[in-house]
Amino acid sequence: MSRFKSFRYGSAAAAIGVAAITMGLGIPAASAAAADGTIVYQVHPIVKLAYATSGPRQLPAPSACVAAFGLACYGPQDFRTAYDIPAADQGAGQTIVIVDAFGSPTIQSDLAVYDAEFNLPPAQLNIYYPTGTVTNPLKNAVQESWAEETSLDVEQAHGLAPAATIDLVVAQNDRGNTLNLAEGFAVNNHLGNVMSMSFGAPENLIHGNNSQQLQASKVYSAAVSQGMSVFASSGDSGASAGTSTTTSSFPASDPNVTSVGGTNLFLNDDGTYNSETTWNDAVDCPFGCTQGEFGATGGAPSILFSAPSYQSGVTGYAARTTSDVSFNASVYTATMIYLGFLGANSGLYFFGGTSEGSPSWAAITAIADSAIGHPLGELNPLLYKIYGTSAYANDFHDITVGNNDFNGPGYPARTGYDIPTGLGTPNVADLINSLAAGQ
Repeated sequence: MSRFKSFRYGSAAAAIGVAAITMGLGIPAASAAAADGTIVYQVHPIVKLAYATSGPRQLPAPSACVAAFGLACYGPQDFRTAYDIPAADQGAGQTIVIVDAFGSPTIQSDLAVYDAEFNLPPAQLNIYYPTGTVTNPLKNAVQESWAEETSLDVEQAHGLAPAATIDLVVAQNDRGNTLNLAEGFAVNNHLGNVMSMSFGAPENLIHGNNSQQLQASKVYSAAVSQGMSVFASSGDSGASAGTSTTTSSFPASDPNVTSVGGTNLFLNDDGTYNSETTWNDAVDCPFGCTQGEFGATGGAPSILFSAPSYQSGVTGYAARTTSDVSFNASVYTATMIYLGFLGANSGLYFFGGTSEGSPSWAAITAIADSAIGHPLGELNPLLYKIYGTSAYANDFHDITVGNNDFNGPGYPARTGYDIPTGLGTPNVADLINSLAAGQ
């Protein structure tokens, strides 16, 4: 039975256990260059709506949630059912590495509350500060946004792969070089077989003066050489990423990284899969778009990398293109995440953005590694190999509706591979079987 007590617009200051719609947490619409020439990765949550709640609870059915709030609200079991993750496969024996800046002072307790809300087993969460501890991770809005990102990454990964260990690697600040050092720490110490990075910057900001940031490519090359699978979000501001031209996002565009785009995932009331479209609120905004437009999936040809061999003959471009795969990302089909550092405003929040997809695919790959019995390593060649076989129709939901034209030019979804959604979203059970056969 649902325990949502009320629904209202406006200030949430007087509510108990407030929750709000939040999106845009992964790839910034724009990123600034620091004085030393490095990229500063930023995250920009947008709070549009609040309602009071107390838990634990059972989420309402999708149609009931839409009727009450104008959007669907999904928990981890909804995603496991929709994307056909076998009940027996939960990532046992695997470690999911998550890299974020600043971290969250309440992530341990927040994860415990999230587990109680959704009847999940306790998580094994380890936190590392390889570039120095963060004494006050909430001193400004930017750092609070990263704390929200940390909650999304950790809780989403644990919700999908509840038996996996999570190693959260926290960079002391949001500069590219510092995040690179944090990534290098995770790779050099091989903390796990999968690594998720829910951040990025438009390539046209990195090209030229900020090319120093491309040193991160050496980290990703080292990662796949030792059997790690690496994931990043493709962006939340369409193909133009808030700039004047189409641009891919780095590190998602690195050929050693699996770039995750976004969809609108529609479920039946029993939690089973109904349909999906490309996430673009300006083109195909769900449920009447009652809360306005939030964003759209990224994805574009790279100006930094040529097409890797696994994309040869697939994309129609001489350049590396993103996205490679997709996952739900719409705020209107939101994942529910607990935030506990907001005082009286702490509670379950509606989250969206492609930064939902990066930890989700990391969790799915950890599940596959566990089920198959060894790490899959660099995932893109394996996924594109499946695309060339009859197994593709069973292993992926092919997203054919929509585009990622959002406040600028973009690219259409189509049958088979396309730039906004890549190969599509996973049918995990079938995909694991194909990955096992391919090895």
